[in-house]
Amino acid sequence: MTAPAGPAGPGGTSLPRLDERPAVGALHDVGRAVDVTAGGTTLARYVYVPDDAQLESPRPYVHPLRTRGGDLVSAFRPWDHVWHKGISWSLPVVGEHNFWGGPTYVHGRGYVQLDNDGSMDHQALRTLTVAHDRVDLAHTLAWHTQAGEHVVDEERALAFVVPADQPDAWVLTFTTTMTNVSAHDLTIGSPTTRGRENAGYGGLFWRGPRSFTDGTLVAPGGTGGDELRGTRQPWLGLVGRHDDVGRASTVVMVDATGEADGAGPQWFARVEQFGCLNPAPFFSTEVPFGPGDTVAFRYAVVVADGASDVARAGRLAALGLGAAVGSS
Repeated sequence: MTAPAGPAGPGGTSLPRLDERPAVGALHDVGRAVDVTAGGTTLARYVYVPDDAQLESPRPYVHPLRTRGGDLVSAFRPWDHVWHKGISWSLPVVGEHNFWGGPTYVHGRGYVQLDNDGSMDHQALRTLTVAHDRVDLAHTLAWHTQAGEHVVDEERALAFVVPADQPDAWVLTFTTTMTNVSAHDLTIGSPTTRGRENAGYGGLFWRGPRSFTDGTLVAPGGTGGDELRGTRQPWLGLVGRHDDVGRASTVVMVDATGEADGAGPQWFARVEQFGCLNPAPFFSTEVPFGPGDTVAFRYAVVVADGASDVARAGRLAALGLGAAVGSS
Protein backbone atom coordinates (compact mmCIF):
# COMPACT_ATOMS: atom_id res chain seq x y z
CA MET A 1 0.00 0.00 0.00
CA THR A 2 1.31 3.45 -0.87
CA ALA A 3 1.73 5.73 2.11
CA PRO A 4 -0.34 8.90 1.98
CA ALA A 5 1.47 12.02 0.96
CA GLY A 6 2.83 14.24 3.67
CA PRO A 7 3.26 17.99 3.81
CA ALA A 8 4.92 19.83 0.95
CA GLY A 9 8.68 20.14 1.12
CA PRO A 10 10.98 22.80 -0.37
CA GLY A 11 9.81 23.86 -3.80
CA GLY A 12 6.38 22.36 -3.27
CA THR A 13 7.60 18.73 -3.44
CA SER A 14 5.29 16.38 -1.55
CA LEU A 15 7.10 14.47 1.19
CA PRO A 16 5.89 10.90 1.84
CA ARG A 17 4.93 9.90 5.37
CA LEU A 18 7.42 7.56 6.98
CA ASP A 19 4.60 5.39 8.36
CA GLU A 20 0.94 4.86 7.60
CA ARG A 21 -1.51 6.27 10.06
CA PRO A 22 -2.71 3.61 12.52
CA ALA A 23 -6.16 2.19 11.83
CA VAL A 24 -7.03 2.79 15.48
CA GLY A 25 -6.54 5.77 17.73
CA ALA A 26 -6.56 6.76 21.39
CA LEU A 27 -7.79 10.06 22.75
CA HIS A 28 -6.51 10.62 26.28
CA ASP A 29 -8.55 12.74 28.66
CA VAL A 30 -5.56 12.96 30.98
CA GLY A 31 -6.30 11.93 34.54
CA ARG A 32 -9.77 10.72 33.64
CA ALA A 33 -10.30 8.36 30.67
CA VAL A 34 -9.12 6.99 27.32
CA ASP A 35 -11.30 6.77 24.21
CA VAL A 36 -10.42 4.11 21.63
CA THR A 37 -11.47 4.88 18.06
CA ALA A 38 -11.49 3.01 14.74
CA GLY A 39 -12.94 4.03 11.40
CA GLY A 40 -14.57 7.11 12.84
CA THR A 41 -16.33 5.16 15.64
CA THR A 42 -15.53 5.41 19.34
CA LEU A 43 -15.42 1.71 20.18
CA ALA A 44 -14.84 2.14 23.90
CA ARG A 45 -14.16 4.65 26.63
CA TYR A 46 -12.18 3.39 29.63
CA VAL A 47 -12.84 5.65 32.60
CA TYR A 48 -9.97 4.94 34.97
CA VAL A 49 -10.78 7.77 37.42
CA PRO A 50 -14.57 7.72 37.98
CA ASP A 51 -16.49 10.28 40.02
CA ASP A 52 -19.11 7.88 41.38
CA ALA A 53 -20.75 8.05 44.78
CA GLN A 54 -19.19 5.85 47.48
CA LEU A 55 -22.35 3.72 47.62
CA GLU A 56 -21.64 2.66 44.02
CA SER A 57 -18.11 1.43 44.88
CA PRO A 58 -16.12 3.77 42.59
CA ARG A 59 -14.01 1.70 40.19
CA PRO A 60 -12.84 1.93 36.57
CA TYR A 61 -15.25 0.87 33.85
CA VAL A 62 -15.64 0.63 30.07
CA HIS A 63 -18.61 2.58 28.73
CA PRO A 64 -19.73 3.26 26.11
CA LEU A 65 -18.90 0.01 24.34
CA ARG A 66 -19.78 -0.13 20.64
CA THR A 67 -19.56 -2.49 17.68
CA ARG A 68 -17.46 -1.68 14.62
CA GLY A 69 -20.72 -0.53 13.05
CA GLY A 70 -21.36 1.90 15.90
CA ASP A 71 -24.16 0.13 17.81
CA LEU A 72 -24.09 0.62 21.59
CA VAL A 73 -23.78 -2.64 23.55
CA SER A 74 -23.39 -1.42 27.14
CA ALA A 75 -25.56 0.15 29.84
CA PHE A 76 -24.55 2.78 32.40
CA ARG A 77 -26.19 3.23 35.80
CA PRO A 78 -29.47 1.45 34.92
CA TRP A 79 -32.24 2.37 37.33
CA ASP A 80 -32.50 -1.16 38.74
CA HIS A 81 -28.79 -1.39 39.66
CA VAL A 82 -27.08 1.99 39.46
CA TRP A 83 -23.70 0.40 40.30
CA HIS A 84 -23.75 -1.54 36.99
CA LYS A 85 -21.46 0.34 34.61
CA GLY A 86 -20.69 -1.10 31.19
CA ILE A 87 -17.88 -3.59 31.79
CA SER A 88 -16.14 -3.43 35.12
CA TRP A 89 -14.11 -5.61 37.49
CA SER A 90 -16.59 -5.87 40.35
CA LEU A 91 -16.36 -8.05 43.48
CA PRO A 92 -19.24 -8.11 45.99
CA VAL A 93 -17.48 -10.23 48.62
CA VAL A 94 -13.86 -9.44 49.52
CA GLY A 95 -13.63 -10.47 53.14
CA GLU A 96 -16.30 -8.30 54.72
CA HIS A 97 -15.99 -5.61 52.07
CA ASN A 98 -18.08 -4.88 48.97
CA PHE A 99 -16.29 -3.77 45.80
CA TRP A 100 -19.42 -4.22 43.67
CA GLY A 101 -21.55 -1.41 44.98
CA GLY A 102 -24.90 -1.10 46.69
CA PRO A 103 -26.19 -3.39 49.43
CA THR A 104 -24.49 -6.57 50.66
CA TYR A 105 -26.20 -9.94 50.88
CA VAL A 106 -26.50 -11.07 54.52
CA HIS A 107 -27.87 -14.57 54.96
CA GLY A 108 -31.17 -14.53 56.78
CA ARG A 109 -31.63 -10.80 56.25
CA GLY A 110 -31.39 -10.43 52.48
CA TYR A 111 -29.68 -7.40 50.98
CA VAL A 112 -28.63 -4.82 53.57
CA GLN A 113 -26.99 -1.47 52.91
CA LEU A 114 -23.82 -1.54 55.01
CA ASP A 115 -20.96 0.93 55.33
CA ASN A 116 -18.65 -1.40 53.41
CA ASP A 117 -18.63 -0.13 49.80
CA GLY A 118 -14.96 0.13 48.90
CA SER A 119 -13.23 1.76 45.93
CA MET A 120 -10.59 0.78 43.35
CA ASP A 121 -8.44 3.88 43.00
CA HIS A 122 -6.11 4.65 40.09
CA GLN A 123 -2.51 5.28 41.11
CA ALA A 124 -0.33 5.47 38.00
CA LEU A 125 -0.64 4.97 34.26
CA ARG A 126 2.14 2.58 33.23
CA THR A 127 1.41 2.08 29.53
CA LEU A 128 -0.63 3.80 26.84
CA THR A 129 0.49 2.82 23.35
CA VAL A 130 -1.12 2.80 19.92
CA ALA A 131 -0.13 0.30 17.24
CA HIS A 132 -1.66 -0.19 13.81
CA ASP A 133 -4.43 -2.51 15.04
CA ARG A 134 -4.53 -2.07 18.81
CA VAL A 135 -4.35 0.19 21.83
CA ASP A 136 -2.66 -1.09 25.00
CA LEU A 137 -3.20 0.40 28.44
CA ALA A 138 -1.83 -0.64 31.83
CA HIS A 139 -2.12 1.00 35.21
CA THR A 140 -1.82 0.38 38.92
CA LEU A 141 -4.62 0.68 41.44
CA ALA A 142 -4.95 0.73 45.21
CA TRP A 143 -8.14 -0.64 46.74
CA HIS A 144 -9.51 1.12 49.80
CA THR A 145 -12.30 0.14 52.14
CA GLN A 146 -15.10 2.59 52.83
CA ALA A 147 -13.25 3.45 56.06
CA GLY A 148 -10.16 4.33 53.99
CA GLU A 149 -7.92 1.34 54.71
CA HIS A 150 -5.59 0.33 51.87
CA VAL A 151 -6.13 -3.40 51.43
CA VAL A 152 -5.25 -4.45 47.86
CA ASP A 153 -2.71 -3.45 45.22
CA GLU A 154 -3.64 -4.23 41.62
CA GLU A 155 -1.77 -4.33 38.32
CA ARG A 156 -4.30 -4.10 35.47
CA ALA A 157 -3.82 -4.26 31.70
CA LEU A 158 -6.32 -3.81 28.88
CA ALA A 159 -5.86 -4.21 25.14
CA PHE A 160 -8.30 -3.01 22.49
CA VAL A 161 -7.57 -5.18 19.45
CA VAL A 162 -9.14 -4.28 16.09
CA PRO A 163 -8.20 -6.98 13.54
CA ALA A 164 -7.86 -5.73 9.98
CA ASP A 165 -9.28 -9.00 8.62
CA GLN A 166 -12.37 -8.92 10.87
CA PRO A 167 -14.40 -5.87 9.80
CA ASP A 168 -17.38 -6.87 11.95
CA ALA A 169 -15.65 -7.65 15.26
CA TRP A 170 -13.06 -6.43 17.74
CA VAL A 171 -11.67 -7.67 21.06
CA LEU A 172 -11.15 -6.19 24.51
CA THR A 173 -8.71 -8.15 26.69
CA PHE A 174 -8.54 -7.69 30.46
CA THR A 175 -5.82 -8.93 32.82
CA THR A 176 -5.60 -8.29 36.54
CA THR A 177 -3.11 -9.26 39.24
CA MET A 178 -4.23 -8.48 42.78
CA THR A 179 -2.16 -8.63 45.99
CA ASN A 180 -3.54 -8.49 49.52
CA VAL A 181 -1.43 -5.81 51.21
CA SER A 182 -3.50 -5.75 54.39
CA ALA A 183 -3.08 -7.71 57.60
CA HIS A 184 -6.52 -9.30 57.17
CA ASP A 185 -7.99 -12.31 55.43
CA LEU A 186 -9.85 -11.09 52.32
CA THR A 187 -11.27 -14.36 51.02
CA ILE A 188 -13.15 -13.66 47.78
CA GLY A 189 -16.65 -15.04 47.34
CA SER A 190 -20.14 -14.20 46.15
CA PRO A 191 -23.70 -13.97 47.46
CA THR A 192 -23.99 -17.71 46.70
CA THR A 193 -21.01 -18.57 48.92
CA ARG A 194 -22.76 -16.51 51.60
CA GLY A 195 -26.02 -18.46 51.23
CA ARG A 196 -28.04 -17.05 48.30
CA GLU A 197 -28.78 -19.74 45.72
CA ASN A 198 -27.64 -19.25 42.11
CA ALA A 199 -26.41 -15.69 42.66
CA GLY A 200 -22.68 -16.25 42.29
CA TYR A 201 -21.86 -13.00 40.56
CA GLY A 202 -18.50 -11.31 40.86
CA GLY A 203 -15.56 -10.70 38.53
CA LEU A 204 -15.55 -9.13 35.08
CA PHE A 205 -19.19 -8.11 34.63
CA TRP A 206 -20.85 -6.80 31.46
CA ARG A 207 -24.30 -5.22 31.56
CA GLY A 208 -26.02 -5.01 28.18
CA PRO A 209 -28.43 -2.32 26.98
CA ARG A 210 -32.07 -2.55 28.05
CA SER A 211 -33.12 -3.79 24.59
CA PHE A 212 -31.02 -6.94 25.10
CA THR A 213 -33.58 -8.17 27.63
CA ASP A 214 -35.00 -11.49 26.38
CA GLY A 215 -32.02 -11.98 24.10
CA THR A 216 -30.38 -15.34 23.50
CA LEU A 217 -27.45 -16.87 25.36
CA VAL A 218 -25.07 -18.85 23.14
CA ALA A 219 -22.80 -21.54 24.62
CA PRO A 220 -20.51 -24.16 23.06
CA GLY A 221 -23.27 -26.75 23.40
CA GLY A 222 -26.22 -24.71 22.14
CA THR A 223 -28.43 -21.72 22.86
CA GLY A 224 -30.73 -20.92 25.76
CA GLY A 225 -31.74 -18.51 28.46
CA ASP A 226 -31.38 -18.12 32.20
CA GLU A 227 -31.10 -21.89 32.70
CA LEU A 228 -27.45 -21.48 31.64
CA ARG A 229 -26.71 -19.46 34.76
CA GLY A 230 -24.38 -21.41 37.03
CA THR A 231 -23.17 -23.75 34.28
CA ARG A 232 -19.48 -24.13 33.52
CA GLN A 233 -18.36 -22.96 30.10
CA PRO A 234 -15.07 -21.82 28.54
CA TRP A 235 -17.01 -19.00 26.85
CA LEU A 236 -20.52 -17.63 26.70
CA GLY A 237 -22.20 -15.15 24.38
CA LEU A 238 -25.34 -13.06 24.28
CA VAL A 239 -27.19 -11.99 21.13
CA GLY A 240 -29.48 -9.00 21.45
CA ARG A 241 -31.32 -6.52 19.25
CA HIS A 242 -31.20 -2.75 19.28
CA ASP A 243 -34.08 -0.35 19.51
CA ASP A 244 -34.39 2.26 16.79
CA VAL A 245 -32.15 0.57 14.19
CA GLY A 246 -33.46 -3.00 14.66
CA ARG A 247 -30.03 -4.54 14.12
CA ALA A 248 -28.58 -7.35 16.23
CA SER A 249 -25.20 -7.55 17.95
CA THR A 250 -23.25 -10.29 19.69
CA VAL A 251 -21.06 -10.06 22.78
CA VAL A 252 -18.93 -13.10 23.65
CA MET A 253 -16.88 -13.33 26.86
CA VAL A 254 -14.00 -15.80 27.07
CA ASP A 255 -12.24 -17.20 30.11
CA ALA A 256 -8.50 -17.03 29.40
CA THR A 257 -7.39 -17.60 32.99
CA GLY A 258 -7.45 -21.35 32.41
CA GLU A 259 -9.39 -23.57 34.80
CA ALA A 260 -7.40 -26.63 35.86
CA ASP A 261 -9.82 -29.09 34.22
CA GLY A 262 -10.47 -26.97 31.13
CA ALA A 263 -14.22 -26.79 31.75
CA GLY A 264 -14.17 -23.06 32.37
CA PRO A 265 -15.69 -21.09 35.25
CA GLN A 266 -19.28 -21.00 36.33
CA TRP A 267 -21.17 -18.14 34.74
CA PHE A 268 -23.53 -15.57 36.09
CA ALA A 269 -25.61 -14.76 33.03
CA ARG A 270 -29.16 -13.69 32.41
CA VAL A 271 -31.53 -12.42 29.74
CA GLU A 272 -34.66 -12.17 31.86
CA GLN A 273 -35.16 -8.69 33.40
CA PHE A 274 -31.89 -7.58 31.75
CA GLY A 275 -28.97 -8.99 29.78
CA CYS A 276 -25.57 -9.61 31.34
CA LEU A 277 -22.53 -11.88 31.20
CA ASN A 278 -20.03 -12.60 33.97
CA PRO A 279 -17.48 -15.43 34.12
CA ALA A 280 -17.57 -15.88 37.90
CA PRO A 281 -14.57 -17.69 39.42
CA PHE A 282 -16.04 -17.24 42.91
CA PHE A 283 -19.57 -18.37 42.01
CA SER A 284 -19.92 -21.27 44.46
CA THR A 285 -16.40 -21.67 45.86
CA GLU A 286 -14.52 -19.03 47.80
CA VAL A 287 -10.95 -18.24 46.75
CA PRO A 288 -8.48 -17.78 49.63
CA PHE A 289 -6.84 -14.35 49.68
CA GLY A 290 -4.78 -13.99 52.82
CA PRO A 291 -2.20 -11.35 53.71
CA GLY A 292 0.51 -11.28 51.06
CA ASP A 293 -1.41 -13.55 48.66
CA THR A 294 -1.61 -12.75 44.94
CA VAL A 295 -4.35 -13.85 42.53
CA ALA A 296 -4.54 -13.27 38.78
CA PHE A 297 -7.28 -13.49 36.13
CA ARG A 298 -7.48 -12.95 32.37
CA TYR A 299 -10.46 -12.56 30.02
CA ALA A 300 -11.45 -11.47 26.53
CA VAL A 301 -14.63 -9.71 25.42
CA VAL A 302 -15.51 -9.92 21.72
CA VAL A 303 -17.90 -7.31 20.35
CA ALA A 304 -19.45 -8.14 16.98
CA ASP A 305 -22.03 -6.74 14.60
CA GLY A 306 -24.92 -9.05 13.77
CA ALA A 307 -26.53 -12.09 15.33
CA SER A 308 -24.52 -15.29 15.90
CA ASP A 309 -25.29 -18.98 15.97
CA VAL A 310 -23.15 -21.43 17.93
CA ALA A 311 -20.64 -21.84 15.11
CA ARG A 312 -20.03 -18.11 14.66
CA ALA A 313 -19.93 -17.49 18.40
CA GLY A 314 -17.29 -20.22 18.65
CA ARG A 315 -15.19 -18.48 16.01
CA LEU A 316 -15.54 -15.19 17.88
CA ALA A 317 -14.49 -16.92 21.10
CA ALA A 318 -11.40 -18.29 19.35
CA LEU A 319 -10.60 -14.77 18.13
CA GLY A 320 -10.91 -13.50 21.70
CA LEU A 321 -8.78 -16.25 23.20
CA GLY A 322 -6.06 -15.64 20.62
CA ALA A 323 -6.03 -11.94 21.43
CA ALA A 324 -5.91 -12.60 25.19
CA VAL A 325 -3.01 -15.03 24.88
CA GLY A 326 -1.22 -12.63 22.53
CA SER A 327 -1.70 -9.77 25.00
CA SER A 328 -0.12 -11.63 27.91
